[in-house]
Amino acid sequence: MPNVKESNPAATNRTAVQRKNNREMVVTRTFDAPVHIVFKAWSTPDLFKQWWVPKSAGMSLESCDMDIRTGGTYRLVFRHPNFDQPMAFFGTYKEVTPNQRMVWTNEESDQGAVTTVTFEDHAGATLVTLHEIYPTEAALDEALSGAAEGLPEQFAQLDELLAESA
Repeated sequence: MPNVKESNPAATNRTAVQRKNNREMVVTRTFDAPVHIVFKAWSTPDLFKQWWVPKSAGMSLESCDMDIRTGGTYRLVFRHPNFDQPMAFFGTYKEVTPNQRMVWTNEESDQGAVTTVTFEDHAGATLVTLHEIYPTEAALDEALSGAAEGLPEQFAQLDELLAESA
């Protein structure tokens, strides 16, 4: 039976985090904004920096380099006040179809996932589906321990950003 974790069930737009099998996770949320605006928040570094890091994590996104095109690369550098060294996450965009789909690799370790994010129009709102495939069950287990809490908060922050820019 897949595990599902939802953010605040009273909220209209809930984030669902679901384990599909021993290597796959799927996260969904509907945002009350048009697809092109939601895609822009995922693909514009200045906007991405405003919502990607869960505030409760106490970290900052120190740098955000994103060449969002098929074959482009990204590098995100995070800093936490309790750690001396920053943490870098990086990879390659395997596919970018504006306002529809982004696929990227997570290359900071051999346990990194391949992430696919799709953007679907639903009567002016946008259904975002984030799908990750991990190389091992252990890698998925580790990711889920943070994702079940972090992604609902991140997506709530994206929701706030979208509401402010409406």
